[in-house]
Amino acid sequence: MRADVYSKYGPPEVALFMEVPKPLPNDNEILVKVYASTVNRTDSGFRSAEYFISRFWTGLFRPKYQILGCEFAGIIEEIGRDVTTFK
Repeated sequence: MRADVYSKYGPPEVALFMEVPKPLPNDNEILVKVYASTVNRTDSGFRSAEYFISRFWTGLFRPKYQILGCEFAGIIEEIGRDVTTFK
């Protein structure tokens, strides 16, 4: 799958569009096949870490979750075995 990935904090140039392995959902998660996504103000703030306090959620020295995009639209592709709400 393709994703916008950043491995360090900084300006927009630190984010690279690249191929990454397809994730597998845990028992209590779903996997969504994304058809559309945005990079919004929240993603830009996490990427830049301009406000140091945001690093307490995203990683102190480098990002914990390196894929940008918290708004998306798609369909459920797989569900974990403990998921009962989604089909």
